[in-house]
Amino acid sequence: MDLTVVAYVAYLLISVALTVWVARTLSRNGRIFIASVLRGDEKLADAVNHLLVVGFYLVNLGFVALYLKAADAVENARGLFEALSVKLGVVLLVLGVMHLGNVWVLNKIRRRSLMEREQLPPVPPQGWTTTVPAGA
Repeated sequence: MDLTVVAYVAYLLISVALTVWVARTLSRNGRIFIASVLRGDEKLADAVNHLLVVGFYLVNLGFVALYLKAADAVENARGLFEALSVKLGVVLLVLGVMHLGNVWVLNKIRRRSLMEREQLPPVPPQGWTTTVPAGA
């Protein structure tokens, strides 16, 4: 079997496994954060979490598929490891950037939500105060 094909198979197996592992980890551990951002609305948090996971899979698996083609043929075991390390390193960087982007956006939403909560008075207004004319 051609070593380039071995590199392709190893790249696909490892990349897909890493993508699934990261998506599951982010989904499981990010649910609490999303629920906090969405003020404890569990149903909405689950829906948003699921949509984020689906988008994560689509973007990352699409990138893995597009990045499959090797620039040069793999000639030996050393070339196999070098090709895999470059490809997997790029995939890991993309996964990390996607994760940081999601956290950044969710943190922005959370901060906005906290600021909106702080702008509300702790008790509703109970009446009006009268003003005194300047000359009186």
